[in-house]
Amino acid sequence: MHDTDPAQSERLFSYGTLQLEPVQLATFGRKLAGLADEMPGYALDMLKIEDPAVVATSGKTHHPVVTYSGQASDKVSGTVFAITAEELQHADDYEVAAYRRDRVVLASGMAAWVYVDARSAKPAPV
Repeated sequence: MHDTDPAQSERLFSYGTLQLEPVQLATFGRKLAGLADEMPGYALDMLKIEDPAVVATSGKTHHPVVTYSGQASDKVSGTVFAITAEELQHADDYEVAAYRRDRVVLASGMAAWVYVDARSAKPAPV
């Protein structure tokens, strides 16, 4: 993933269904290329999805969700993708209201958007 293409101006970290090719095709109209990374200080849980369109797209009734724990031992593995601002809006449209989009710093030092539990505490500013 290189910053040579200005159209790919956003970074999105996914630990869940946005890593699935069928979800990417339905949400972005293309398969995304990404790099493995981790989100330190977050813990993974599962969330029941009530939106039938989202369940139909993902094929899953329960999706992973992360909450901020602040514990150095907690980390969530996933993939970081370079996407356009328009594709980021499509991701917002895909995610249900139980998720909130936050900017986080990944283990690699890269900043990326990620969908967290909407009820999750926010990390203290560094």
